[in-house]
Amino acid sequence: MTINEIQNQIIDDFSLFDNWEDKYAYLIELGKKLPTISDEYKTDTYKIKGCQSNVWVKSNKMNDKIVFEGDSDAVIVKGLVSLLLAVLSHQTPSEIVEAELYFIEKIGMTQNLSMTRANGFASMIKQMRMDAMAYQNQ
Repeated sequence: MTINEIQNQIIDDFSLFDNWEDKYAYLIELGKKLPTISDEYKTDTYKIKGCQSNVWVKSNKMNDKIVFEGDSDAVIVKGLVSLLLAVLSHQTPSEIVEAELYFIEKIGMTQNLSMTRANGFASMIKQMRMDAMAYQNQ
């Protein structure tokens, strides 16, 4: 699936919920389903700077596509990690770098995340794009 197809699916999924309490519950559910990352990657090398919670994201290039793994020690944040992995993992470096991540606004995330979570979310996106740029230049 393309990045936009995945984003549209996420928007559809979130449209099933009437309020943010239900959307937060769904985010928590997504986080619980996300496999934990190996402890060997829970280091400063993979830690996202700018997040209040501990968040780790690891990337590998496989067959010209980037595969991301991620984890967090906070359940809602782990749900946010899950959304980003769904959208950006298994895409080419250039697709990741050039992607307009409109699903964030469309599902109401920008208005309903605390400032610290929003900053952390932006830091996750920035790091994933920086990883993609590094692979693009290889």
